Amino acid sequence: MSASKLITLIGHKAFATVTEAGYIFMLCYESIYWILAGAFFRQPVRLHLIAFEAVKVGIQAIPIVIILCFSVGVMLAIQGIETLKVFGAESQVIYGITFSMTREFSPLIVGILIAGRSGSAITAKIGSMMGSQEVDALIVIGINPVRYLVSPLLLAMLVMLPSLTFLGDIAGLLGGALYSTLTLDMTFDNYIARTFDVLHSADLFQGLAKSVIFSLLITIIGASNGFQVRGGAEGVGVATTRSVVFAISSIVMADMIFTYFINR
Repeated sequence: MSASKLITLIGHKAFATVTEAGYIFMLCYESIYWILAGAFFRQPVRLHLIAFEAVKVGIQAIPIVIILCFSVGVMLAIQGIETLKVFGAESQVIYGITFSMTREFSPLIVGILIAGRSGSAITAKIGSMMGSQEVDALIVIGINPVRYLVSPLLLAMLVMLPSLTFLGDIAGLLGGALYSTLTLDMTFDNYIARTFDVLHSADLFQGLAKSVIFSLLITIIGASNGFQVRGGAEGVGVATTRSVVFAISSIVMADMIFTYFINR
């Protein structure tokens, strides 16, 4: 490849990246705008739409969140106890389980799970509506598609993802407590008491703050990919795959950046 073609390719990729970033930013801005200002223009975000999305995003995901977070809590207990045996400090596993679940694993697991489960559904739904021209029909009858489709999703995510994260915290801590008390010379009540001695509100809020960021990323990335669908059913499949990969990658990188700055 010649130098001129390489420069042209890099230019096209850079232009496409900046264009998409701008589109995502404006979609995020417009979604939040309708949430905050819609009522002043007699176009509020409907409560029944928020409740409908909250059930799909949050309530239906409760069983798998509990199972996964409980399993991770057990895994942390297993690895922690085996590692700390070298130092004869197995009882200190409580610190590792408590901090790891509330600060990192619970919000990360819930974010990745919802990105795969609901982020793909968001893209597929909006992409299908784009293909069947339902979004154009909404515009023709005077309904803003962002207010009708994205803002209720965003509000539902902002409520349900932190709630699921808190539920994941409880499940993970219980999983760690169950394995630790069966393995170590420690009662369940003593383990829970020591957990509350170690755990502070800042640890919980750190994980909940991450879940708020993740909910924004999942919704906006899923919706933006859905609105950009072209090419019918094949385009929906491509956009759905891209949405999930992009959302999970963004969640992991955002978690890394957030953790770095919050723990400095």
